[in-house]
Amino acid sequence: MTKNDFEDRIAKLEEHIAHQAHTIDELSEQLAEQWKMVEKLQTKQEKLIERFLAFEAQSSEAPPITKPPHY
Repeated sequence: MTKNDFEDRIAKLEEHIAHQAHTIDELSEQLAEQWKMVEKLQTKQEKLIERFLAFEAQSSEAPPITKPPHY
């Protein structure tokens, strides 16, 4: 292999590495955004569970199950 062949291969490898580094940075940003969304959803879920449990505690007992008159 000649010196030019090596230089071409090195240039291609550097280009490939630069592309991969850019892709990794993009994926890292997307992951950070998704993690923020997951945290928001977890907070909302916890609040909804608390509201549901409070509502359930306030509600009266369920009416007894009886047979309808046509039985």
